[in-house]
Amino acid sequence: VRLVESGGGLVQAGGSLRLSCTASGMITSVFNPHDWGWYSQVPGKQRELVAGIVGIGSTSSPSSTNYADSVKGRFTISRDNARKRVYLQMNNLIPEDTAVYYCNTLKESLPWGQGTQVTVSS
Repeated sequence: VRLVESGGGLVQAGGSLRLSCTASGMITSVFNPHDWGWYSQVPGKQRELVAGIVGIGSTSSPSSTNYADSVKGRFTISRDNARKRVYLQMNNLIPEDTAVYYCNTLKESLPWGQGTQVTVSS
């Protein structure tokens, strides 16, 4: 299984990006039970969880989301189980959001991918 993140880039403050993470090599029946998160890391600091999604989003198992205080109201995490993808919609970006963003399960149970760099200019 390989986590592949994409969608980062250079954006001006106030702009938006949509990050995507694909769990390559993972079958759907293994993807679905996991709860997923997006993490950010800046040089010299540990990775931090910025958004998490719990539950597969079905009628019998509706999903819930949680966010770090710094991104509440600006970021939205979602999942597409059929495509084995997790998304992070980032709106109203600020320079402090600059980091490398990674996805993983909320238990951080999979090998980390290469991440995707997000740079927000002022």
